[in-house]
Amino acid sequence: MSSEEETDISESEMEDYADTWYQKLKEGYGKEKISGKVYQCPFCPGKKKQAYCFNDLVQHSSGVSKASSRKVNDKGKHLGLTKYLNNDLLRKDSFPMETELQPIHHENDVDQKYAFPWMGIVANLPTEWKDGRYVGKSGSGLRDDLTSKGFNPLRVHPLWNCRGHSGKAVVEFDNDWTGFANAIKFQKSYESQHQGKKDYLVSQDRGDKLYGWIAKTDDYYSSDIIGDYLRKTGDLKSISEVEAEEKRKTDSLVSNLSNTIEAKRRSLREIESKCNETSMSLKNVMRQRDAMVQEYNEDLQRMAKNAHGQLEKMFKEQEKSKSYFEARRKALELREKELVEREALNDSQRQELHLLKQMNEKAAMEQKKFDESVLILAEEHKKAKETLRQKNMELQKKLDLKQALELEIERLKGAMQVTKHMGDGQDVKKKLDEIDESVKEKKEELEGLEALNQALVVKEQKTAVELNDARKELTEGMKENTSRALIIVKRMGDLEDLWNNKLGRKASLKEGITYLLQQLKASKAKKR
Repeated sequence: MSSEEETDISESEMEDYADTWYQKLKEGYGKEKISGKVYQCPFCPGKKKQAYCFNDLVQHSSGVSKASSRKVNDKGKHLGLTKYLNNDLLRKDSFPMETELQPIHHENDVDQKYAFPWMGIVANLPTEWKDGRYVGKSGSGLRDDLTSKGFNPLRVHPLWNCRGHSGKAVVEFDNDWTGFANAIKFQKSYESQHQGKKDYLVSQDRGDKLYGWIAKTDDYYSSDIIGDYLRKTGDLKSISEVEAEEKRKTDSLVSNLSNTIEAKRRSLREIESKCNETSMSLKNVMRQRDAMVQEYNEDLQRMAKNAHGQLEKMFKEQEKSKSYFEARRKALELREKELVEREALNDSQRQELHLLKQMNEKAAMEQKKFDESVLILAEEHKKAKETLRQKNMELQKKLDLKQALELEIERLKGAMQVTKHMGDGQDVKKKLDEIDESVKEKKEELEGLEALNQALVVKEQKTAVELNDARKELTEGMKENTSRALIIVKRMGDLEDLWNNKLGRKASLKEGITYLLQQLKASKAKKR
């Protein structure tokens, strides 16, 4: 419905009328947004002031709704526009991904060409003749003045010619839509004071007033100092051309980002696949390690069981020998008593008895030494068994620790690879530094553990060399005495070695004990 067909309303009906237009605006009536942050009033299409920034449009609609000189219909429409801007359009513009309204192709806005980056012109700047040339206010001072008025220019360039300061300056704004809105605001401010371009051209007495406007096509192609500067520093572009260029850049950026994201995804999938392969490999290694440890423990248990059986057998043999010698001692004492009672002993019988008694005492001493040897062997066997068990536990702990360190290093490396593909932010770099430090610490721990294991291996090799040297010396000693077959016990630190000279090899614990028992039985047989 056009304004000519609308029925005049009263002041009391204005609120309802404003609500009606508020609903129409929400449903899509009119196009108040031109592009980016540039807006227009949908109820004032014939006015020259077509472009507003958001705050200026709110101020315009609010001012019209309160103006006593305007019709009640216009006031109601602009009141509805104020509600729409504050309640709906402001919330829409807070979401940058929401689709913008298409610009209105108005001759004075979208298709009009401007100097780009957006630039304004200030004319009639005060100058004075000094030292043979005109001088004037600096560009930074003029920029500060314009900034204080809310125009927010980037910089101001005073234009100089052969006579000095020309009294004109070019004002540069940001090359985005905020800069364009500031440039429009800059022009409107001077036009509202009748100090725009038209006023500058027709004024006969400019006085000390400043004039300002946005640089457009006629300024760009002018033959004066303003045109020369604009052609050197900028181009001519319409709003639609700027929008098209921004759209092209945005589409290119979106395409590049999509390709980058897809590449990151592929890289992450590859890393995930490698991490899974590493995890499976580590699991296989752990299963093999567990199987090796279990087999080692089973062998150790079998060895302990066999050694226990040998010790029990040895103790039984020792008890039998002890009982035998005790019975033999009692029999000899009884015989000695009988001989004394008979008093029929001759010198030879007394000497034989004395000899038998000495042999029995010697056998008892040998039995005692044998008992001590058996106890020593049993104790040393117990110590060796305990040492072997402790070394096994220590080796298993170090092996577990080494496996745990290797697993932790692999996990940290995988985490580092994933973190590298997350981007180049400060948090990501900090996380990468923390992971890298953890990897270094774990590697140092692993190197220390390997060094300790190497030291233990060297110590065991050294001990083995010493045992071999002892066996060589024992063998040489056995070869020198070939008339008797002896098994010699030689202590090496906390361990003892037995050598079988007859067979030319190291004797086992069982062979040593058997040999001692045979020697003892042979001694008993001789005494009988």
